[in-house]
Amino acid sequence: MPKTTGARALVLGGGGATGNAWLIGVLAGLASEGLDVSAPQLTVGTSAGATAAAQLVGSTPTELYQAVIAAPAPPAAAPRPATAPAAARVPDQLSRIRSISSASSGPEDMHRRMAAAALDLPGAWDRELSARWRSIVQSRMAQADWPQRLVYLTAVQAQDGESVVFDKSSGVPLVDAVAASCSSGPPYWLGERAYIDGGYRRNENADLAQGYDKVLVLSPLGGRSLHPESWGMQLSAQADQLRASGSKIQIIVPDAAAEAYVGVNAMNQSLRSTAAREGFRQGREQVGEIREFWR
Repeated sequence: MPKTTGARALVLGGGGATGNAWLIGVLAGLASEGLDVSAPQLTVGTSAGATAAAQLVGSTPTELYQAVIAAPAPPAAAPRPATAPAAARVPDQLSRIRSISSASSGPEDMHRRMAAAALDLPGAWDRELSARWRSIVQSRMAQADWPQRLVYLTAVQAQDGESVVFDKSSGVPLVDAVAASCSSGPPYWLGERAYIDGGYRRNENADLAQGYDKVLVLSPLGGRSLHPESWGMQLSAQADQLRASGSKIQIIVPDAAAEAYVGVNAMNQSLRSTAAREGFRQGREQVGEIREFWR
């Protein structure tokens, strides 16, 4: 990608239901202080971040935040402590990732194995399951069309493990790109191709912003990776790659107060409102630093 002087990119990482709420909260907190970073030249969205990126096409951060905190909370599930072992947080998902990762020789091999495992899950070949998932994803979006500004949404092909980056030129509806990027269980079928979660490529995929002058990364999972450090899938490695190409990068991760409501409780729908409020607080607290970086 050619370098564009002054161009800015926003990277929205994966992190489940509460991660999506935290992302929205951070952006709304910044906006409440007069700093709107939600529509730069490029937005990169992965999984929960893909949902947020699509939601921002038709709504402001403030509108999205108000919708999250006003939504009726589902029955509360007991929050897990931030010190809980990773395998106790989202047992099936994380144990499967760890097992496949430990058996893999590298990222590409892991992607192939992860894709093959997804195709073996119950319901993997059920197109009706994909249709229902598409309907759920669409209900979260105010606008169905890709924006004119550049948005990248990530996924991995289930048939061969190849990484995919959807944008407005891909010929894929926005809702399908989001549904594919969020398929952390059975794959999402789009025609004869099936896709799994973009987070299997990297949780943030910040490297896709290479060539942009300033890159703001919001990572609900704190930049961590379940894979060997030598693979370079953690956010710090992505940041080094961006800096080496000449980009300036700023990273926001959940602080100590927010962490209990995001990564360790990623799929706890009853905590979405709290996660959004924590993100909003962080956005307001960090606005001075981000304003200086973004200008």
